Amino acid sequence: MSKFRVGITRDFLRADGTLGLGDIGLALLDLPHVEREFLISSDGEIPPDVADEYDALLVLAPRVTERTVTGCKRLGLVARFGVGYDTVDVPACTRHDVLLTITPDGVRRPVAVSALTLILALAHKLLIKDKLTRAGRWSEKLDHLGMGLAGRTLGVIGLGNIGREVFRVALPLAMRHVGHDPFVGADQAAAMGVQWLVLDQLLAEADFVVICCALTAETRRLIDARRLALLKPTAYLINVARGPIVDQAALTAALQQRRIAGAGLDVFDPEPIDPRDPLLALDNVILAPHALCWTDECFLGNGRSACEAILDYAAGRVPRHVVNRDVLDRPGMQAKLKRLAT
Repeated sequence: MSKFRVGITRDFLRADGTLGLGDIGLALLDLPHVEREFLISSDGEIPPDVADEYDALLVLAPRVTERTVTGCKRLGLVARFGVGYDTVDVPACTRHDVLLTITPDGVRRPVAVSALTLILALAHKLLIKDKLTRAGRWSEKLDHLGMGLAGRTLGVIGLGNIGREVFRVALPLAMRHVGHDPFVGADQAAAMGVQWLVLDQLLAEADFVVICCALTAETRRLIDARRLALLKPTAYLINVARGPIVDQAALTAALQQRRIAGAGLDVFDPEPIDPRDPLLALDNVILAPHALCWTDECFLGNGRSACEAILDYAAGRVPRHVVNRDVLDRPGMQAKLKRLAT
């Protein structure tokens, strides 16, 4: 039997061919029956003739489209490095008997900690005070009083993997915890120590609003001008999910007019953000290039989770964290798993 072949998208590598993200656990794939290699190109979508050279793909940024998986007989798994899969055509993967997995275990704590980082930096006006110090403007420090967190209200939109972790890492701060998620009931939220609120009420009551939900047709522009107007003038908005969940133009206007205290953004619409975007000129927003959670912990966790999914599939087992579980009922997928198991 031929070796189980794994293709890894080339955007994991620097120009000199070294791994740009450090140790991502690829040593797990160094087994006699597994052969791994990096794709030649990392741009755009993965073409079908390349995709079907492999049993599994480990994917960072390149798109997996209908064209990618059409006609693929060998490919059975796309292991996405991360939890977002808006670059993957999930229905197309299902139609063509391809599993899609993500790595929630790897990102859970790093993304939650990045949200906490933004909360703390905004509450203490860290960037403003840094600039005052560098400019020798110590006399102005009385003009920038921070906000204590004990007793304040932390609101999280999306009570899934990362949203729940945000509450866990924030627990020592003695904040009031409120959340909204249409797929989580009030009793489930209460079991987490979280008060479930309808979205508009959460926005009106929270001192810090953290967006942790997935980008879907229902959540695109979920936080629009009307909902931004519900925020208190002293409130902060933090987005560590996806840029299009927030109406960026409406948020920019709210920040420019000081209708909210500030924002912390690790994601934008579009990405990368235009260098001329007015958000970049504001002093009440902290910005990061969709990389605030990028740590050795995050990358090793993501990589190990993805490699474990690949090894499970290589053994004919159903991996953890499958996005399109309905594909498991398809005869073509069952045949691929049976072939690998035997």
